[in-house]
Amino acid sequence: MKTWKLVSGIISIVLSVFVVFQSMMAGLANALEESGQSSGSAGLVVSICMLCGGIVSIVSRKNNSKGTNIALIILFGLATLTGFVLAGNYSDLYIWSFWCLINTILAIISLRKGIRN
Repeated sequence: MKTWKLVSGIISIVLSVFVVFQSMMAGLANALEESGQSSGSAGLVVSICMLCGGIVSIVSRKNNSKGTNIALIILFGLATLTGFVLAGNYSDLYIWSFWCLINTILAIISLRKGIRN
C-alpha cells in the first residue's frame, strides 16, 4: 500500500492543478451564461480535497495508521460526493470525481488491511 499512497498522492496533486483551472473556466462560463449552476465552485471544492488528500497520502505512505486512512476516506469521499452531485454542465468533473472514488475505495481497503494485521 506504500506504493499506492505515493503514486496516488503525486497524481492527485498534479490533477488538482488542472481541476483548479478547469473549475475557474467553468465558473466563468456559468457566470457569463447566467445559468445559475454551481459546477465551477464544486470543482474548486473537489480540487482542494484532491490536493489535501494527495498531501496526506504522500505524508502517510510509511504510516499505516487508522487515522490517516480515515482522513483519506473523508477527503476523497467528500470530493467524490461533491463532484458527482454538483457537476452540472461541467462534465469533466465526473472524471475527477471517479479518480477520487478510486482513491476512497483503496483507502477503505488499506484501512481494512490495517485492522486485520
